[in-house]
Amino acid sequence: MTLKALLILSITIGLSSCSKSSSTKGASRATGWKINDKNGGFQHNSNYTKQETPPGMVPVEGGTFTMGKVQDDVMHDWNNSPSQQHIQSFYMDETEVTNLMYTEYLFWLKTVFPPTEENYKNIYTGAIPDTLVWRNRLGYNETMTNNYLRHPAYSEYPVVGVNWIQAVEFSKWRTDRVNENMLEKNGYLKKDAKISLGSDVTAESTFSTETYLAAPTKTFGGNEDILLKREMNGGRKEVSDTAINVYAQINSGLILPEFRLPTEAEWEYAASALVGNREFNIYKGQKKYPWNGQYTRSGSRQQRGDQLANFKQGRGDYGGIAGWSDDGADITNKVKSYPANDFGLYDMAGNVAEWVADVYRPVVDDEANDFNYYRGNVYMKNKIGEDGIVEVVTAENIKYDTLSNGKILARNFPGQVAQVPVDQEETYLRQNFSTSDNRDYRDGDKPSTRYFDFGSEDDDEGKDNKRMYESPRHSISVDSASGEMNKKYDKSDKRTTLVNNEVRVYKGGSWRDRAYWLDPASRRYFPQDMATDYIGFRNAMSKVGPKSNKKSPRGNPKF
Repeated sequence: MTLKALLILSITIGLSSCSKSSSTKGASRATGWKINDKNGGFQHNSNYTKQETPPGMVPVEGGTFTMGKVQDDVMHDWNNSPSQQHIQSFYMDETEVTNLMYTEYLFWLKTVFPPTEENYKNIYTGAIPDTLVWRNRLGYNETMTNNYLRHPAYSEYPVVGVNWIQAVEFSKWRTDRVNENMLEKNGYLKKDAKISLGSDVTAESTFSTETYLAAPTKTFGGNEDILLKREMNGGRKEVSDTAINVYAQINSGLILPEFRLPTEAEWEYAASALVGNREFNIYKGQKKYPWNGQYTRSGSRQQRGDQLANFKQGRGDYGGIAGWSDDGADITNKVKSYPANDFGLYDMAGNVAEWVADVYRPVVDDEANDFNYYRGNVYMKNKIGEDGIVEVVTAENIKYDTLSNGKILARNFPGQVAQVPVDQEETYLRQNFSTSDNRDYRDGDKPSTRYFDFGSEDDDEGKDNKRMYESPRHSISVDSASGEMNKKYDKSDKRTTLVNNEVRVYKGGSWRDRAYWLDPASRRYFPQDMATDYIGFRNAMSKVGPKSNKKSPRGNPKF
């Protein structure tokens, strides 16, 4: 027995010493050097657990699904043929962006960039939704024209009259405001500076996420009273005049990815919510709507017969008979008025249709890509100034775009980092992309046309009769002397389509649509610089890290 005990003891000591020598606590597996040493050296946020759920959003666990229609295409659009796609996990707004959310954006713009000042007059006015979308030649809708955006009765209704470009600009603004709040909560920014509009925060002193990451000292115009210097030792933030890690960076784990419009594939996947119709990881058929079943009315005992979405019931019937309403609304309705789908998302059918990020094309090219499909990539990079530091937009170099309808929008705001397209330095000898603008790839670019002559030196791309898509080409110009806008319509009768690189996809049915359009697979398109009374939007955010964070008792990962 004594010999056996000595043998067990020696084996235990050997294993222990081997384990200790090969994996010292807090040491690098690459060098053996200590990580997060208080005396200096490499610092790593070892306290990071997982991405914080953004305000107003819910997690959507990624997976595979059949994108496109599996039902009969009664409209004969032939633009939604089914294909198998895989989507990474992401976050999505549980509701459409509301009037209250959007007017908060307008308040911030008007306060920080006063429209009374010449340099900023187009920033605020360019962001205002088009309230005239409610008007109809043979209808009286002035109540919505005058009240829908700002009256508190409509504060929790989805915002409309917002074009695609305005929705993208709202998303950028939201990114900065949320990250500004995150950094303040973690002691990197002065407390309550974000609400000191006109004193701490001015047109020359604003927070931009990209500026903070690329050139922290240029954030808030270099105001060190707002930018607090912190030191991170193993995730512990300490005040220090001689701090090593002065500002938060990507490796701090605090800064969230950008808010953005969801891709068409993400939106359709989230709306279908097949997670609620799964058994042993095999999908049992397709849902016709975001809810189970083939009908628009509820079959539950408590709400039996109630409509599950806000849509047009029939000709001249937007909400049913007075006192016995089918869906409780005639125009849009308050968000969360109808049950959420299995991902916890509201109004993924009905109420308002929604902008998505994609440029419209009749075919989803699954042969080119079946992972996070998206058509619309225009790759940009930070503009570097002569001093070798990123160039920050100022009141003097802010850029404005005049849209085809004459509306003037700010391309960027003071305090943001100026962006330029990627060039040959990034694309040389790459196989995954070769140009900055990839909207036309495999469908609309010169090599896609039947006129393409490989190796030819002739450039036919700009010739009117050899373009891939013959869309109207309206033009607008500004007279340099008088400042008047000259608008010209393209009245040619030879145009064969409305498709071009400025036309975006919108998804989901609206209060103006019949039940057919409630199918998540349905897809339509609209010019990105125009707005309607039935298209709104919601934001998405990519998830960083693992597909899911937790494990259920059975070992299946959960988000």
